Amino acid sequence: MKSYYFCCVLHLWVFAQETSEHLRFKGVPIDGTLSEYVAKMKQAGFPHVDTEDGIALLRGDFAGFKGCTVLVSTLKSTNKVNTIGVIFPEMDKLASLENNYTCLKTMQTEKYGEPFECVEKFQGYVSLKTDSDKLHALRMDRCKWYTVYSTSQGNIELSIGN
Repeated sequence: MKSYYFCCVLHLWVFAQETSEHLRFKGVPIDGTLSEYVAKMKQAGFPHVDTEDGIALLRGDFAGFKGCTVLVSTLKSTNKVNTIGVIFPEMDKLASLENNYTCLKTMQTEKYGEPFECVEKFQGYVSLKTDSDKLHALRMDRCKWYTVYSTSQGNIELSIGN
């Protein structure tokens, strides 16, 4: 039986805006240069794995999920951190992905209020009945599953993607 877990990932993206107050990730304000931010995240318990093409990779636990990959990127023109991405551990069952997505969505809604935008659908299919059918649609990029929260400090996007 072929495993599809490699293509099923839950993402959380935090986009900071230029304001006096900054969104925080794990208590660390999303601000400063890449090296400054990585140093603060290391102090918060996220080991630095690598930096390539202006994107730092860290590892750590987030929202009760063990072994997440955290991507930190900057605005190229200023070297200021503006985006944090969290890639959650891969899963081979869409029901597990959907449950985790719903859990994270509930947490974000409690913290930030109702989402600015929410799309949760499979494209081009009348009815997908089995987990396997849904995983195949996800693998073929025929799935739009995301929620966006908008705050005065920036945006938070939660998605299921390939």
